[in-house]
Amino acid sequence: MRIIDLLRMSITSLWKRKLRTILTILGVIIGTTSIVVMVSLGNGLKESILEQYETYSSVTEITVYSGAMWGEDVSEDMMLSDDLVAQFEAMDHVVAVHPKLSFSALAKSGIYATYLNIQGVSEEYMQSMNIPIKEGELPTADDGKLRFFYGSSVITDFYVEKTYEYPYWENGELVDIDLMTTPMFIIFDQDAYWQSQYSSGTGESVKPPKKYLIETAGVMDGKPDEWTNNSSYVFCEINELKEQLKLMFKKKAIPGQPTRKNGKPYNDIFYSQLTIQVDEMENVLPLTQTLRDMGFDANSSAEWIESEMEQMNTIQAVLGAIGAVSMLVAAISIANTMMMSIYERTKEIGVMKVLGCNLGNIQGMFLMEAGFIGFIGGIIGLGVSYGLSFAINSLVESSGMGMGSICRIPLWLTFMAIVFSTLIGMLAGLLPSLRAMRLSPLAAIRNE
Repeated sequence: MRIIDLLRMSITSLWKRKLRTILTILGVIIGTTSIVVMVSLGNGLKESILEQYETYSSVTEITVYSGAMWGEDVSEDMMLSDDLVAQFEAMDHVVAVHPKLSFSALAKSGIYATYLNIQGVSEEYMQSMNIPIKEGELPTADDGKLRFFYGSSVITDFYVEKTYEYPYWENGELVDIDLMTTPMFIIFDQDAYWQSQYSSGTGESVKPPKKYLIETAGVMDGKPDEWTNNSSYVFCEINELKEQLKLMFKKKAIPGQPTRKNGKPYNDIFYSQLTIQVDEMENVLPLTQTLRDMGFDANSSAEWIESEMEQMNTIQAVLGAIGAVSMLVAAISIANTMMMSIYERTKEIGVMKVLGCNLGNIQGMFLMEAGFIGFIGGIIGLGVSYGLSFAINSLVESSGMGMGSICRIPLWLTFMAIVFSTLIGMLAGLLPSLRAMRLSPLAAIRNE
Protein backbone atom coordinates (compact mmCIF):
# COMPACT_ATOMS: atom_id res chain seq x y z
CA MET A 1 0.00 0.00 0.00
CA ARG A 2 1.31 3.40 -0.96
CA ILE A 3 2.11 6.07 1.62
CA ILE A 4 -0.39 8.44 -0.01
CA ASP A 5 -3.10 5.84 0.49
CA LEU A 6 -2.17 5.40 4.14
CA LEU A 7 -2.20 9.17 4.62
CA ARG A 8 -5.62 9.50 2.98
CA MET A 9 -7.05 6.71 5.11
CA SER A 10 -5.59 8.26 8.27
CA ILE A 11 -7.03 11.71 7.55
CA THR A 12 -10.41 10.20 6.67
CA SER A 13 -10.47 8.24 9.91
CA LEU A 14 -9.61 11.30 11.98
CA TRP A 15 -12.23 13.39 10.15
CA LYS A 16 -14.95 10.87 10.96
CA ARG A 17 -14.27 11.42 14.67
CA LYS A 18 -13.92 15.19 14.55
CA LEU A 19 -14.82 16.02 18.14
CA ARG A 20 -12.47 13.44 19.63
CA THR A 21 -9.70 14.48 17.24
CA ILE A 22 -10.13 18.17 18.05
CA LEU A 23 -10.04 17.53 21.80
CA THR A 24 -6.91 15.40 21.43
CA ILE A 25 -5.22 18.04 19.26
CA LEU A 26 -6.17 20.64 21.88
CA GLY A 27 -4.18 18.68 24.45
CA VAL A 28 -1.15 18.71 22.13
CA ILE A 29 -1.59 22.46 21.56
CA ILE A 30 -1.54 23.09 25.30
CA GLY A 31 1.48 20.82 25.77
CA THR A 32 3.44 22.39 22.88
CA THR A 33 2.58 25.91 23.99
CA SER A 34 3.64 25.16 27.55
CA ILE A 35 7.03 23.81 26.51
CA VAL A 36 7.78 26.54 23.95
CA VAL A 37 6.72 29.43 26.20
CA MET A 38 8.53 28.05 29.24
CA VAL A 39 11.76 27.36 27.34
CA SER A 40 11.58 30.72 25.54
CA LEU A 41 11.10 32.49 28.89
CA GLY A 42 14.24 30.86 30.26
CA ASN A 43 16.11 31.64 27.04
CA GLY A 44 14.92 35.25 27.03
CA LEU A 45 15.86 35.84 30.65
CA LYS A 46 19.31 34.38 30.01
CA GLU A 47 19.93 36.53 26.93
CA SER A 48 18.49 39.63 28.60
CA ILE A 49 20.86 39.29 31.57
CA LEU A 50 23.80 38.73 29.21
CA GLU A 51 22.89 41.79 27.13
CA GLN A 52 22.50 43.98 30.20
CA TYR A 53 25.89 42.93 31.51
CA GLU A 54 27.52 43.52 28.13
CA THR A 55 26.44 47.19 28.37
CA TYR A 56 28.64 47.54 31.46
CA SER A 57 31.59 45.39 30.52
CA SER A 58 32.90 43.27 27.68
CA VAL A 59 32.72 39.52 28.21
CA THR A 60 36.20 39.11 26.70
CA GLU A 61 38.00 41.53 29.01
CA ILE A 62 40.13 40.88 32.08
CA THR A 63 40.83 43.66 34.57
CA VAL A 64 44.15 43.54 36.42
CA TYR A 65 44.75 45.61 39.56
CA SER A 66 47.83 46.22 41.65
CA GLY A 67 47.86 46.30 45.43
CA ALA A 68 50.34 49.18 45.28
CA MET A 69 47.46 51.53 44.52
CA TRP A 70 45.82 50.52 47.81
CA GLY A 71 48.92 51.11 49.92
CA GLU A 72 50.04 47.48 49.95
CA ASP A 73 53.73 46.64 50.04
CA VAL A 74 54.29 45.38 46.48
CA SER A 75 57.58 44.84 44.68
CA GLU A 76 58.28 47.15 41.77
CA ASP A 77 58.08 44.35 39.19
CA MET A 78 54.47 43.70 40.29
CA MET A 79 53.42 47.31 39.73
CA LEU A 80 51.45 48.06 36.56
CA SER A 81 54.12 49.60 34.36
CA ASP A 82 54.75 49.87 30.63
CA ASP A 83 57.10 46.87 30.85
CA LEU A 84 54.29 44.81 32.35
CA VAL A 85 51.95 45.95 29.57
CA ALA A 86 54.46 44.65 27.00
CA GLN A 87 54.77 41.37 28.93
CA PHE A 88 51.00 40.83 28.93
CA GLU A 89 50.71 41.72 25.24
CA ALA A 90 53.10 38.86 24.43
CA MET A 91 50.89 36.27 26.19
CA ASP A 92 48.80 33.78 24.20
CA HIS A 93 45.22 34.77 23.29
CA VAL A 94 45.83 38.42 24.26
CA VAL A 95 44.60 40.84 21.59
CA ALA A 96 45.47 44.11 23.31
CA VAL A 97 46.32 45.58 26.72
CA HIS A 98 44.90 48.99 27.65
CA PRO A 99 46.29 50.79 30.72
CA LYS A 100 44.12 53.10 32.82
CA LEU A 101 45.34 55.87 35.09
CA SER A 102 42.84 57.15 37.66
CA PHE A 103 43.24 60.51 39.34
CA SER A 104 41.06 62.74 41.49
CA ALA A 105 41.08 66.52 41.04
CA LEU A 106 39.10 69.48 42.33
CA ALA A 107 37.18 71.49 39.71
CA LYS A 108 35.95 75.04 40.35
CA SER A 109 33.66 77.20 38.25
CA GLY A 110 32.21 80.38 39.73
CA ILE A 111 30.54 79.62 43.06
CA TYR A 112 30.49 75.90 42.33
CA ALA A 113 33.01 73.12 42.84
CA THR A 114 33.19 69.35 42.53
CA TYR A 115 35.62 66.45 42.66
CA LEU A 116 36.39 64.91 39.29
CA ASN A 117 37.06 61.20 38.89
CA ILE A 118 39.52 61.43 36.01
CA GLN A 119 40.21 58.34 33.92
CA GLY A 120 43.20 58.48 31.61
CA VAL A 121 42.90 55.86 28.84
CA SER A 122 44.31 55.38 25.38
CA GLU A 123 42.57 56.85 22.35
CA GLU A 124 42.04 53.35 20.95
CA TYR A 125 40.34 52.12 24.11
CA MET A 126 38.23 55.26 24.37
CA GLN A 127 36.93 54.64 20.85
CA SER A 128 36.13 51.00 21.68
CA MET A 129 33.95 52.06 24.62
CA ASN A 130 31.30 53.39 22.20
CA ILE A 131 30.52 56.39 24.40
CA PRO A 132 27.59 58.39 22.98
CA ILE A 133 28.65 61.98 22.27
CA LYS A 134 26.30 64.92 22.86
CA GLU A 135 28.72 67.70 22.01
CA GLY A 136 32.32 67.93 20.89
CA GLU A 137 34.51 64.87 20.43
CA LEU A 138 36.63 62.37 22.30
CA PRO A 139 40.19 63.44 23.22
CA THR A 140 42.88 62.12 20.90
CA ALA A 141 46.62 61.61 21.08
CA ASP A 142 47.05 64.30 18.40
CA ASP A 143 45.59 67.07 20.59
CA GLY A 144 49.01 67.97 21.96
CA LYS A 145 47.47 68.99 25.28
CA LEU A 146 45.26 67.67 28.06
CA ARG A 147 41.54 67.84 27.21
CA PHE A 148 38.60 66.49 29.20
CA PHE A 149 35.54 64.57 28.08
CA TYR A 150 32.79 64.82 30.72
CA GLY A 151 30.31 62.07 31.53
CA SER A 152 26.62 62.93 31.46
CA SER A 153 26.19 62.63 35.26
CA VAL A 154 29.19 64.76 36.30
CA ILE A 155 27.03 67.91 36.29
CA THR A 156 24.93 66.53 39.16
CA ASP A 157 27.86 66.44 41.59
CA PHE A 158 28.62 70.18 41.68
CA TYR A 159 28.06 71.87 45.04
CA VAL A 160 28.01 75.46 46.27
CA GLU A 161 31.52 75.99 47.60
CA LYS A 162 30.61 78.27 50.52
CA THR A 163 27.63 76.33 51.85
CA TYR A 164 28.45 72.80 50.63
CA GLU A 165 24.88 72.50 49.33
CA TYR A 166 24.26 70.18 46.39
CA PRO A 167 21.55 71.86 44.25
CA TYR A 168 20.73 68.73 42.27
CA TRP A 169 20.65 66.18 45.08
CA GLU A 170 18.86 68.49 47.50
CA ASN A 171 16.49 70.38 45.19
CA GLY A 172 16.61 68.48 41.90
CA GLU A 173 18.08 71.54 40.13
CA LEU A 174 21.12 71.40 37.87
CA VAL A 175 23.78 74.05 38.36
CA ASP A 176 24.09 76.80 35.79
CA ILE A 177 27.22 75.41 34.15
CA ASP A 178 27.77 74.52 30.51
CA LEU A 179 30.57 71.96 30.56
CA MET A 180 31.45 72.77 26.94
CA THR A 181 31.80 76.53 27.26
CA THR A 182 31.98 77.51 30.95
CA PRO A 183 35.62 78.00 32.08
CA MET A 184 36.63 75.16 34.42
CA PHE A 185 39.66 75.56 36.69
CA ILE A 186 41.23 72.29 37.81
CA ILE A 187 43.30 71.88 40.98
CA PHE A 188 45.39 68.72 40.80
CA ASP A 189 47.37 69.14 44.03
CA GLN A 190 44.50 68.92 46.50
CA ASP A 191 46.76 68.48 49.55
CA ALA A 192 48.48 71.78 48.90
CA TYR A 193 45.14 73.46 48.21
CA TRP A 194 43.53 72.46 51.51
CA GLN A 195 46.72 73.25 53.44
CA SER A 196 46.69 76.75 51.97
CA GLN A 197 43.02 77.15 52.91
CA TYR A 198 43.52 76.27 56.57
CA SER A 199 47.10 77.44 57.14
CA SER A 200 46.02 80.89 58.40
CA GLY A 201 44.70 79.39 61.65
CA THR A 202 48.06 77.77 62.42
CA GLY A 203 50.17 80.81 61.64
CA GLU A 204 51.90 79.00 58.79
CA SER A 205 51.78 80.32 55.24
CA VAL A 206 51.29 77.69 52.54
CA LYS A 207 51.32 78.80 48.94
CA PRO A 208 48.15 77.73 47.12
CA PRO A 209 48.74 75.40 44.16
CA LYS A 210 48.33 76.50 40.58
CA LYS A 211 44.92 76.26 38.95
CA TYR A 212 44.80 74.91 35.42
CA LEU A 213 42.24 75.87 32.82
CA ILE A 214 41.60 72.56 31.05
CA GLU A 215 39.81 72.68 27.73
CA THR A 216 36.69 70.56 27.27
CA ALA A 217 36.86 68.14 24.36
CA GLY A 218 33.26 66.93 24.60
CA VAL A 219 30.31 65.89 26.72
CA MET A 220 28.67 62.49 26.88
CA ASP A 221 25.10 62.13 25.64
CA GLY A 222 22.47 61.03 28.15
CA LYS A 223 20.21 62.28 30.91
CA PRO A 224 22.00 63.46 34.06
CA ASP A 225 19.89 61.21 36.31
CA GLU A 226 20.46 58.07 34.23
CA TRP A 227 23.56 56.35 35.57
CA THR A 228 25.62 54.26 33.15
CA ASN A 229 29.02 52.64 33.33
CA ASN A 230 30.82 55.81 32.11
CA SER A 231 28.47 58.66 33.03
CA SER A 232 30.19 59.73 36.26
CA TYR A 233 33.76 59.83 34.91
CA VAL A 234 35.90 62.41 33.17
CA PHE A 235 37.99 60.86 30.39
CA CYS A 236 41.23 62.07 28.89
CA GLU A 237 44.11 60.75 26.81
CA ILE A 238 46.41 58.81 29.15
CA ASN A 239 49.78 60.02 27.84
CA GLU A 240 48.67 63.65 28.07
CA LEU A 241 47.57 63.05 31.67
CA LYS A 242 50.91 61.45 32.54
CA GLU A 243 52.84 64.36 31.06
CA GLN A 244 50.66 66.87 32.89
CA LEU A 245 51.13 65.09 36.24
CA LYS A 246 54.90 64.92 35.78
CA LEU A 247 55.00 68.61 34.93
CA MET A 248 52.85 69.67 37.88
CA PHE A 249 54.36 67.53 40.61
CA LYS A 250 57.91 67.31 39.23
CA LYS A 251 59.92 65.54 41.97
CA LYS A 252 57.04 65.42 44.44
CA ALA A 253 55.04 62.24 45.05
CA ILE A 254 51.96 62.16 42.87
CA PRO A 255 48.79 61.48 44.91
CA GLY A 256 47.64 57.90 44.49
CA GLN A 257 51.02 56.74 43.19
CA PRO A 258 53.19 54.28 45.17
CA THR A 259 56.40 55.58 46.75
CA ARG A 260 59.67 54.01 47.81
CA LYS A 261 60.26 52.95 51.40
CA ASN A 262 62.04 56.23 52.06
CA GLY A 263 58.99 58.14 50.84
CA LYS A 264 60.54 59.29 47.57
CA PRO A 265 58.56 58.82 44.34
CA TYR A 266 59.48 56.41 41.56
CA ASN A 267 60.70 57.76 38.25
CA ASP A 268 57.81 56.15 36.39
CA ILE A 269 54.07 56.63 36.75
CA PHE A 270 52.30 53.35 37.41
CA TYR A 271 48.83 52.56 36.13
CA SER A 272 45.75 52.08 38.29
CA GLN A 273 44.60 49.06 36.31
CA LEU A 274 45.07 47.20 33.04
CA THR A 275 42.31 45.99 30.77
CA ILE A 276 43.31 42.90 28.82
CA GLN A 277 41.26 42.06 25.73
CA VAL A 278 41.14 38.32 24.96
CA ASP A 279 40.42 36.77 21.57
CA GLU A 280 37.67 34.32 22.65
CA MET A 281 35.42 34.10 25.70
CA GLU A 282 36.48 30.49 26.41
CA ASN A 283 40.07 31.71 26.91
CA VAL A 284 39.14 34.36 29.49
CA LEU A 285 38.87 32.14 32.56
CA PRO A 286 42.14 30.19 31.97
CA LEU A 287 44.04 33.43 31.35
CA THR A 288 42.48 35.03 34.46
CA GLN A 289 43.70 32.10 36.55
CA THR A 290 47.19 32.38 35.01
CA LEU A 291 47.39 36.03 36.01
CA ARG A 292 46.27 35.18 39.54
CA ASP A 293 48.93 32.50 39.77
CA MET A 294 51.45 35.19 38.85
CA GLY A 295 50.31 37.15 41.91
CA PHE A 296 48.08 39.76 40.28
CA ASP A 297 44.57 40.69 41.34
CA ALA A 298 42.67 39.76 38.17
CA ASN A 299 38.98 39.36 37.53
CA SER A 300 36.61 39.18 34.58
CA SER A 301 32.91 39.36 33.90
CA ALA A 302 33.12 35.88 32.36
CA GLU A 303 33.32 34.37 35.85
CA TRP A 304 30.12 36.06 36.94
CA ILE A 305 28.44 35.30 33.62
CA GLU A 306 29.37 31.62 33.83
CA SER A 307 27.83 31.37 37.30
CA GLU A 308 24.71 33.25 36.21
CA MET A 309 24.32 31.16 33.06
CA GLU A 310 24.52 27.95 35.10
CA GLN A 311 21.69 29.22 37.28
CA MET A 312 19.67 30.32 34.24
CA ASN A 313 20.20 26.94 32.56
CA THR A 314 18.82 25.28 35.69
CA ILE A 315 15.82 27.62 35.65
CA GLN A 316 15.32 26.94 31.94
CA ALA A 317 15.44 23.18 32.55
CA VAL A 318 12.87 23.49 35.36
CA LEU A 319 10.58 25.59 33.16
CA GLY A 320 10.96 23.08 30.33
CA ALA A 321 10.14 20.21 32.72
CA ILE A 322 6.96 22.00 33.80
CA GLY A 323 5.93 22.32 30.16
CA ALA A 324 6.83 18.68 29.53
CA VAL A 325 4.21 17.60 32.09
CA SER A 326 1.53 19.11 29.85
CA MET A 327 2.97 17.27 26.86
CA LEU A 328 2.94 14.01 28.84
CA VAL A 329 -0.76 14.48 29.50
CA ALA A 330 -1.26 15.16 25.79
CA ALA A 331 0.63 11.94 24.92
CA ILE A 332 -1.63 9.93 27.21
CA SER A 333 -4.63 11.54 25.53
CA ILE A 334 -3.30 10.53 22.08
CA ALA A 335 -2.72 6.96 23.25
CA ASN A 336 -6.24 6.81 24.64
CA THR A 337 -7.72 8.19 21.41
CA MET A 338 -5.82 5.69 19.27
CA MET A 339 -6.77 2.79 21.55
CA MET A 340 -10.44 3.75 21.32
CA SER A 341 -10.05 4.02 17.55
CA ILE A 342 -8.73 0.44 17.38
CA TYR A 343 -11.69 -0.90 19.36
CA GLU A 344 -14.09 0.91 17.04
CA ARG A 345 -12.29 -0.25 13.88
CA THR A 346 -11.71 -3.88 14.78
CA LYS A 347 -13.68 -5.14 11.77
CA GLU A 348 -11.79 -2.79 9.43
CA ILE A 349 -8.48 -4.13 10.72
CA GLY A 350 -9.69 -7.73 10.35
CA VAL A 351 -10.81 -7.16 6.74
CA MET A 352 -7.46 -5.57 5.88
CA LYS A 353 -5.63 -8.59 7.28
CA VAL A 354 -7.89 -11.07 5.46
CA LEU A 355 -7.24 -9.23 2.21
CA GLY A 356 -3.52 -9.74 2.83
CA CYS A 357 -2.58 -6.21 3.85
CA ASN A 358 0.96 -5.95 5.18
CA LEU A 359 1.19 -5.71 8.99
CA GLY A 360 3.62 -2.85 8.62
CA ASN A 361 1.02 -0.91 6.65
CA ILE A 362 -1.55 -1.43 9.40
CA GLN A 363 0.89 -0.23 12.02
CA GLY A 364 1.98 2.64 9.78
CA MET A 365 -1.61 3.81 9.35
CA PHE A 366 -2.16 4.16 13.10
CA LEU A 367 1.26 5.69 13.66
CA MET A 368 0.50 8.16 10.89
CA GLU A 369 -2.80 9.11 12.53
CA ALA A 370 -1.09 9.66 15.87
CA GLY A 371 1.76 11.58 14.24
CA PHE A 372 -0.71 13.71 12.31
CA ILE A 373 -2.44 14.68 15.57
CA GLY A 374 0.94 15.64 17.05
CA PHE A 375 1.95 17.56 13.93
CA ILE A 376 -1.25 19.63 13.71
CA GLY A 377 -1.16 20.27 17.47
CA GLY A 378 2.48 21.34 17.23
CA ILE A 379 1.84 23.78 14.38
CA ILE A 380 -1.11 25.43 16.11
CA GLY A 381 0.66 25.36 19.49
CA LEU A 382 3.66 27.09 17.96
CA GLY A 383 1.41 29.84 16.61
CA VAL A 384 -0.21 30.26 20.03
CA SER A 385 3.27 30.40 21.60
CA TYR A 386 4.31 33.27 19.35
CA GLY A 387 1.12 35.12 20.28
CA LEU A 388 1.68 34.61 24.01
CA SER A 389 5.33 35.63 23.70
CA PHE A 390 4.34 38.86 21.98
CA ALA A 391 1.77 39.57 24.71
CA ILE A 392 4.26 38.86 27.51
CA ASN A 393 6.95 41.06 25.94
CA SER A 394 4.48 43.89 25.37
CA LEU A 395 3.36 43.67 29.00
CA VAL A 396 6.94 43.75 30.28
CA GLU A 397 7.92 46.68 28.05
CA SER A 398 4.83 48.68 29.04
CA SER A 399 5.58 48.09 32.72
CA GLY A 400 8.89 49.95 32.37
CA MET A 401 10.99 47.17 33.91
CA GLY A 402 13.75 47.83 31.39
CA MET A 403 14.38 44.14 30.67
CA GLY A 404 13.42 44.22 26.99
CA SER A 405 12.01 41.06 25.44
CA ILE A 406 12.13 38.37 28.11
CA CYS A 407 10.29 35.76 26.02
CA ARG A 408 12.39 34.85 22.98
CA ILE A 409 11.72 31.87 20.74
CA PRO A 410 14.94 30.87 18.95
CA LEU A 411 14.79 29.34 15.47
CA TRP A 412 15.94 25.93 16.70
CA LEU A 413 13.04 25.82 19.17
CA THR A 414 10.56 26.52 16.36
CA PHE A 415 11.64 23.44 14.41
CA MET A 416 12.17 21.31 17.50
CA ALA A 417 8.64 22.04 18.75
CA ILE A 418 7.07 20.65 15.55
CA VAL A 419 9.40 17.65 15.38
CA PHE A 420 8.99 16.92 19.09
CA SER A 421 5.18 17.09 19.04
CA THR A 422 5.06 14.83 15.98
CA LEU A 423 7.42 12.29 17.58
CA ILE A 424 5.46 12.36 20.84
CA GLY A 425 2.28 11.66 18.87
CA MET A 426 3.88 8.71 17.08
CA LEU A 427 5.37 7.33 20.29
CA ALA A 428 1.98 7.63 21.99
CA GLY A 429 0.42 5.73 19.09
CA LEU A 430 3.09 3.00 19.10
CA LEU A 431 1.42 0.75 21.71
CA PRO A 432 -2.05 0.97 20.10
CA SER A 433 -0.53 0.26 16.67
CA LEU A 434 1.19 -2.87 18.02
CA ARG A 435 -2.14 -4.03 19.43
CA ALA A 436 -3.72 -3.51 16.00
CA MET A 437 -1.00 -5.67 14.44
CA ARG A 438 -1.62 -8.53 16.90
CA LEU A 439 -5.39 -8.72 16.34
CA SER A 440 -6.52 -12.07 14.88
CA PRO A 441 -8.32 -11.47 11.55
CA LEU A 442 -11.10 -14.03 12.18
CA ALA A 443 -11.55 -12.96 15.79
CA ALA A 444 -11.71 -9.34 14.68
CA ILE A 445 -14.45 -10.06 12.12
CA ARG A 446 -16.46 -12.18 14.55
CA ASN A 447 -16.08 -9.48 17.22
CA GLU A 448 -17.91 -7.06 14.96
